[in-house]
Amino acid sequence: MKKSGCAIVVLFLALCASIFVNGLLLLGMSAGAGKATLARATPPRAFQEQVVRPGSDGKIAVIPLDGIIAFGVEGSLGDSMVADLKAALEQAGDDPEVKAVVMSVDSPGGEVTASDVIYHAIKQLARRKPVVFYMNSIGASGAYYAACGASWVMCNDTTFTGSIGVIISTLNYRELFGKIGLQSVVFKSGKFKDMLNGARELSPEESAYVQGLVMQSYDRFVGIVARSRKLDEKVLREGVADGRILSGVDARKAKLVDQLGYIEDAYMKARSLGDAPNAEVVLYKRSFSFANVFQLFGETSQASKKIEIDVLKGMTTLQPGRVYLLPATFAP
Repeated sequence: MKKSGCAIVVLFLALCASIFVNGLLLLGMSAGAGKATLARATPPRAFQEQVVRPGSDGKIAVIPLDGIIAFGVEGSLGDSMVADLKAALEQAGDDPEVKAVVMSVDSPGGEVTASDVIYHAIKQLARRKPVVFYMNSIGASGAYYAACGASWVMCNDTTFTGSIGVIISTLNYRELFGKIGLQSVVFKSGKFKDMLNGARELSPEESAYVQGLVMQSYDRFVGIVARSRKLDEKVLREGVADGRILSGVDARKAKLVDQLGYIEDAYMKARSLGDAPNAEVVLYKRSFSFANVFQLFGETSQASKKIEIDVLKGMTTLQPGRVYLLPATFAP
């Protein structure tokens, strides 16, 4: 009986392996079937849908936006979290069953350009379908920039939001170099080429130039907030657009958000704006694919070869020379 049982197990494993290999071969054959066939095929959905609230009469798609907004943050599907978010927004926009979208956000902000790209993607979708932007614990700076593209902005009473401002930082280690006997030697093609060199002080001309770059991004940020919230730009500049963090209550008073409440209230608002009071609420999650499996095997293999101790893991550090929409507490 034991031999018979072992034989059955071996046959079952062989069958599974055969199915797996044949599946890969089938995928390869499909990929080589020709560009015309691929053009006519319906693209697979990048994200699976997990039911959050049952219902009928269409769907409300919930798309998460968590953590630092940056092209350098790895995505679960695309090259970056920005690419992932754009793919999710496109999927919701192309799905006729999706009547409205809820962005569920927990982000302190991030890079200027990455935030602007997400803002633009949300704004494009909001022209086709209602988008409710709900900020949970934090939705500040670059995250609030992105919120300006939505149809309706919400947060909790205790949410930290606002922080309308731009920051660029560098480290100055000139005195440290002097103490340890090091000296920076730079050959440059122009006077501004090493203007953020931490081994020396910035000249007044360099400081003015960098400040001008910061103010360009700030002017764009304030202009977008003023237009989307229908606020006087001068009043904004002289008031809450000075980089301060606001509570949800204060943000509502300043007309930076439309409504206070909980995520369930955001679902209800999306149903109302989408004219689908009984719509099912679904959360977009990463879909399974063979590529995910191979990526997991690769990561496991790499992890088995080395042990890393990163005391800064989970903390956000600004990279010198990059322009950010972040609260000042993230600066070094």
